[in-house]
Amino acid sequence: MNKPSPLDLIRQTARHALTAAETLLPEWLPNGTRKGREWVAPNLARGDRQAGSFGVSLDSGKWNDFADSSAHGGDLVSLLAYLRNCRQLEAAKEIDERLRLGLFDLTAADAQQLQERRLQTEQERMASALRAQQLLEEKHMGTAHQAAQLWTMAKPAERLHTYLLAKGLQPHQLRQLSHGRLLVPLCHDGRLVNLQTITPDGGKRFLSGGRVQGCYSPLGKISEGCRLYVCEGWATGATLHHNTGSPVVCAMNAGNLKPVAMAMRERYGETLELVIAGDDDRETLGNPGRVAANHAAHATDALVVFPDWPQGTPTDLSDFNDLYLWLSGQYRESRKP
Repeated sequence: MNKPSPLDLIRQTARHALTAAETLLPEWLPNGTRKGREWVAPNLARGDRQAGSFGVSLDSGKWNDFADSSAHGGDLVSLLAYLRNCRQLEAAKEIDERLRLGLFDLTAADAQQLQERRLQTEQERMASALRAQQLLEEKHMGTAHQAAQLWTMAKPAERLHTYLLAKGLQPHQLRQLSHGRLLVPLCHDGRLVNLQTITPDGGKRFLSGGRVQGCYSPLGKISEGCRLYVCEGWATGATLHHNTGSPVVCAMNAGNLKPVAMAMRERYGETLELVIAGDDDRETLGNPGRVAANHAAHATDALVVFPDWPQGTPTDLSDFNDLYLWLSGQYRESRKP
């Protein structure tokens, strides 16, 4: 009987690898997630920090990086060869050893070579992750410095600012630059790290390269055992602070509710009465504001509240500021162009 050729062995290995794809891919691409019948992950060969353009089919083994036209292949052997920067025969031998297929007559030298390659790959991955983290921290530091400079340059926000009038709010701690740009401070562990700018027409953006996740804009003084509200936007937080007198931290978006709530719980302990004040995105599929608020409350053993809409309230209202404006008769006025 003829001995299988290297190409035949590679093909056989690829078929076995596909049946074990859901075991192998998390090992090769540990920061990925399953989305439907695809494994989506950062491209470690390029040093990606976030998932996006790189995906692997769990049904066919085909893989592709839309951000790199040269990065694609038809099976998991070619994928491992790409990730390890080695020949497909060597990649097939590694899979053979991992799955104990016995397709190759692996010598002691083969086993040692495979071990050395895995070690080298892991060292390169760790070094790349460290470099990426260092670059990110440098960007964060630069943005924090820029935020401090802008905050010092700015003047206290005008009470008659167009955005504040539209929201029916006082400026509180906000500051203002030229052209009516409001500055909302974002803090981390009590330190200013970023700014959100708000234009008179309500346009919002953060400083480029700055921290957002886990950061918050505070309103009021937080003390031991107090009630603390965690909400999304600054206008919602200012509304809650005005109407309850309690301190508030604004997470700035739904996805940041949980990280901020966890940071508050860790910093102030179990005596803090934590309340997640969620948005009620009734017109958005899946109501992401309500879902995120419930997740944050569950993760931090917090209470959760949502706007209590009176009968006949328009469904495009979603947060506590919308409710405040509606109840005070200012809502329609605030929505005029």
